[in-house]
Amino acid sequence: MEEDKENLQQSDDQPTVPASPTDWEQKLASHEKTASERTDEPQTQPLPASESEVFASHFPLSQPQPQPKGPGGFWFFLLLLAFCMAVFCGVYLSVKPGVSCPAKAAAGGKSFSLATGKKSSGAGLAWIKVRGVISEEDSQSPFSRPSGASYISKRIREAAKDKAVKAIVLDINSPGGTVASVQDIYSEILNAKKQGKKVVALFRDVAASGAFYIAMAADKIVAEPGTITGSVGVIMQAGNVVGLFNKLGIEVTPITSGKYKDIGSAYRPMTDAEKALLQDMVDDTYSQFFAAVKAGRPQVKAEDLAEYTDGRVFTGQRAYNLGFVDKLGGEETARLLAGELAGLKDPKVLSPKSEGLRELIFSFGSGLESKSLTKQLQSMQSPSVSYLWVY
Repeated sequence: MEEDKENLQQSDDQPTVPASPTDWEQKLASHEKTASERTDEPQTQPLPASESEVFASHFPLSQPQPQPKGPGGFWFFLLLLAFCMAVFCGVYLSVKPGVSCPAKAAAGGKSFSLATGKKSSGAGLAWIKVRGVISEEDSQSPFSRPSGASYISKRIREAAKDKAVKAIVLDINSPGGTVASVQDIYSEILNAKKQGKKVVALFRDVAASGAFYIAMAADKIVAEPGTITGSVGVIMQAGNVVGLFNKLGIEVTPITSGKYKDIGSAYRPMTDAEKALLQDMVDDTYSQFFAAVKAGRPQVKAEDLAEYTDGRVFTGQRAYNLGFVDKLGGEETARLLAGELAGLKDPKVLSPKSEGLRELIFSFGSGLESKSLTKQLQSMQSPSVSYLWVY
């Protein structure tokens, strides 16, 4: 301790030697170099305050950067809106009903073609299609094509009132239909003839039973040699699910006001008395059919009329040989024959043979509906009397 104190005393007594300018310049240069090296090193970050911040700092999540919105989205929306409006307008123009002919225009001799609203150039023909089973529509879909018996009768009435229409061609491709629907069209054809219209029936692939019935009201009938026609008769079919219900243990107990109220029920066997009542109804409707054929085809021999009205089908060639058909041919033959009856050399068709987009859209909806299970089950709910060829 004493030695240290002596040494300290000696050092305090020695004078301090000032540093030379060269030494200060070297120290200053060394300090500047050290400062520049420290600025190049990465700066240490302060520790995050919470655990989530610690996790985020070690595992940063890549977030999508917002893209600047350009004018492309706006123009795409505008083009889509214009396309939707164009489709809507096209469907509306195709579906909306045609313009009716005003009374003043009718008095002046100008007329409008059926279902088109366009002015016709003169007298011509109305071409009306009869397709599929003839019955009343029970469709609930707004996209179903109008084709029921009421729609066909309406078109015949419109043609009968149009002064430009001199003749009507019934383009038929049908296996028949229900009794009342068939007779409704038959009556409208007779009324059109009373108003001076000539009527020609054209048989396509099939014109049987009820379709054959409505043709009996026409002035002339045209068919192809291979057309299937005839089937003059009545059919009534009643289903029976008793055997199935017995296996499933299902029993239906009807409560009726009379013993014949549930006649034709599918939930029990039919009695002999019920069969006799239904047979009498079928015979009555058949006599109406036979009377229509006899009145419409007076040139057919009595023995042929009795033989070929037993429900059988036959070809267009056989029908022509027997007198049930007046000419063999197709569409052009029917058009020229209708013009000949109406006094027109080269008759024009005033109503379109096809309804274009409207028919295409509605046929799609009708096709889907006709194949639905509900539609098929509804047809089995109750028996119906029909002028129908069932095969």
